[in-house]
Amino acid sequence: MTRVLAGVLAVLCVTVLVSAGTLRGTVLNRGFYQGVLDDERAYDRLYDEVLVDPEAQPVTRSLLARLPVPESVVTANLKTVLPMATVRKLTGDQIAALLRYLRGDTDSLSLSVDLTPVLANLSDLGEVYLGSLVSGTEERTEADLDAALEAMETALDDLAAGRRPSGLPRVELGDKAVQDATRLLLSGVPKGEREALHAQVEGALSVGDVATALAAVGPHLPGTTAGTGGEKAEQDLLKITDGGQWNVAEDLQNSGADTGALHSARGITHLTMGLVQTLAAGAGIAAVVLLWLFGPRTRARRLRLLARLLLMGGALTASVFLLARWLADAWLWTPPASWPPSLAALVTDLERTGLRSLVDAGLLASLLPLGAGLLLFVVSVAWERRAAGRSLSLRARKAALGGIGVLVTTTVVLGPALLPTAARGSERIYCNGSAELCDLRYDQVAYLASHNAMSSTADKFISPLQDADITTQLDNGARALLIDTHTWERPDEIAERLKLSEFAPDMQRQVTGLIDKASPPRRGLWLCHAICRAGAVPLVETLREVGDWLEEHPGELVTLITQDGISGEQTASAFREAGLEDLLFTPDSDPEAQWPTLGEMVEDDTRLVVFSESQDGPAPWYRNYYRYGMETPYAFSSPGEMSCEPNRGGKDKGLFLLNHFITHGGGSRIDAEEVNGKDFVLERARRCEAERGRPVNFIAVDFTNLGDAQAAVEALNAARTS
Repeated sequence: MTRVLAGVLAVLCVTVLVSAGTLRGTVLNRGFYQGVLDDERAYDRLYDEVLVDPEAQPVTRSLLARLPVPESVVTANLKTVLPMATVRKLTGDQIAALLRYLRGDTDSLSLSVDLTPVLANLSDLGEVYLGSLVSGTEERTEADLDAALEAMETALDDLAAGRRPSGLPRVELGDKAVQDATRLLLSGVPKGEREALHAQVEGALSVGDVATALAAVGPHLPGTTAGTGGEKAEQDLLKITDGGQWNVAEDLQNSGADTGALHSARGITHLTMGLVQTLAAGAGIAAVVLLWLFGPRTRARRLRLLARLLLMGGALTASVFLLARWLADAWLWTPPASWPPSLAALVTDLERTGLRSLVDAGLLASLLPLGAGLLLFVVSVAWERRAAGRSLSLRARKAALGGIGVLVTTTVVLGPALLPTAARGSERIYCNGSAELCDLRYDQVAYLASHNAMSSTADKFISPLQDADITTQLDNGARALLIDTHTWERPDEIAERLKLSEFAPDMQRQVTGLIDKASPPRRGLWLCHAICRAGAVPLVETLREVGDWLEEHPGELVTLITQDGISGEQTASAFREAGLEDLLFTPDSDPEAQWPTLGEMVEDDTRLVVFSESQDGPAPWYRNYYRYGMETPYAFSSPGEMSCEPNRGGKDKGLFLLNHFITHGGGSRIDAEEVNGKDFVLERARRCEAERGRPVNFIAVDFTNLGDAQAAVEALNAARTS
């Protein structure tokens, strides 16, 4: 009876120890949770589904109501207001707090999110919006301008003024205009305060600094709080969010979420990782010693007994986790009905994936005692036959060696290697945000491309075609940048360049009229849109920013397609000065050669591909795009005109650039909202793929922050990886 009890105890101890090890590698491992989040694309779904869910708006409206920015502007700039890196950090902080509670390091569950960086981004967005109201007026109708001015007045009231909006242009005013504008701005200020402000406002307007003039009078306008300054809006936001701290645990309980399961789990994990695991280890050793001392007489039979116990312990462990898989649906927590459907679906999917990963890890862990038991069993049989003076036949020895090889592979590879993989899914290789994309070749993947990426509102270009700067465009999902390289134009070159630009005729005449007043040419290499006096950013500095971004995002690939206004030698020199040579990918000189997979490019750390529209070399990595790729036309003046007709590059090349923007007197922000819509992009991309017989690779759009072209790119890639 004692031997039977000792055997049962040993089997139970094996099960407890293996289960405890599984819990330690999963439920108590930070990488496990990040792996589940990545497997379910939780961060992408947060932006693409939850935060734009109409039923989620009441949750955020109290924050947005204090901003001088429409909700649609915030939702279009979600990744600016709430960057992916910020979300990952906030999530990681909560996972760490949860693990401290589950391990018993803390006695209470405290989940608190610091919203201060997010609120600051919201406040900054208000400033950017104010700037865009003015800098975008050249594209607005008369009625739109009136609405913009009215929104600007409301914005000043809401911000309590005092804040100097960034992005407002300087306006050259004559002496009379300065006096008239000063009188107009001060007309809304109480009479007793006008004299003190007069000199400051007039001085700012005399040098064209409209922003400072507005900031000076704003706090003194009726209905605002004088002296509070530009911090009032952010302070209001902090106030309604309890100082910027969001108590997640408290809100979960108030919303009807039952956190009792977490408290129960804490009791299990804390007890299992401490007393139970220690007792199981001690009891198991005691049982094995007892069975070895008082078990069968021969050592071979004792080994066989231990083998049986390990086999039964492994089988019992596997049965426990198989039972958990069978009961998994019953264990899922159901989100409250008041939650937005998108959030409830995300939480449910995360639960299912987490339970599945836990069960898979447990089944892999059960292979360890099973493999060890089988190995001991083989050893005991060989030992017994040797002790009896009988040797194994050649066939039996080969079978035994083969079995041992399989067992060793099972225990050494599947156990220690695959178990950590299941537990720490975040360590998998990701290519452009997806593990599945790593298996696709470069020419099989779709990429969101930013047309004239350097021409941005942020960098104060005239008639910009993007809102954010290049780094922010990359943060928001652009993986191809269409850029124009130039040297600073001479006055006699401006008219010729303007003829090739997308500026409207009126804009061309205005710019031409300013030639005599323009500053002299500036030395160096630049990224400009047609003419550098209409907006320019330095080439080398911008390339360094792209390189820095790639270094910070080791699984991402970026493609540059340059409209080259400088020589190939100058381009190579710029990339060399920017320190990008090690990141550059060199395409095969044969355009028909097969491209590598994204995974291979990530592993080789050659994640920057550079094409030219005109030149080919001399650097081997600098290839003419139209040797390798084709495109659609790009001079569409309305959405209805968008076709799939062949343009540069013919119609049978391996890479496919879809020019997907409207040019109507310059870039059209209004049309961008329509043509950048997910359904619109998908319909055209699939139509062009059917006509050309090639998958679309680069979807080039204006104003990448408008519409949802990124979601269309993700849908195309999802279909290609399924």
